[in-house]
Amino acid sequence: QVQLVESGGGLVQAGGSLKLSCAASARPLILYTIAIAWFRQAPGKEREFVAAINYFGGSTYYADSVKGQFTITRDNAKNTVYLQMNDLEPEDTAVYYCAARVGYSVTALTTADYRYWGQGTQVTVSS
Repeated sequence: QVQLVESGGGLVQAGGSLKLSCAASARPLILYTIAIAWFRQAPGKEREFVAAINYFGGSTYYADSVKGQFTITRDNAKNTVYLQMNDLEPEDTAVYYCAARVGYSVTALTTADYRYWGQGTQVTVSS
């Protein structure tokens, strides 16, 4: 069982930055076997993969649409994964979710690949 809680969303002007946090709780032996990803869902659109990180080794993977703009990192001491988002555009407006799956792969890109989900945090970018 993995519990995830996101925070850090809000309203920001175009060109600004936000840093999202995903606090994970689970038994330590489980935490070190999971990958955590960020997804986002804009109004009227399907939930899409943004980035993922391997909790143990720190390997990362990004959707092409956010490469060079977003950075995913983790702090194992705090059991927290972060998503640093820079140069935000109105098109980045969405509810951002963190998700976890058991396994080291960071190239699992569909919602069906992830068993555990947070409640989501709203990011709104104004033009």
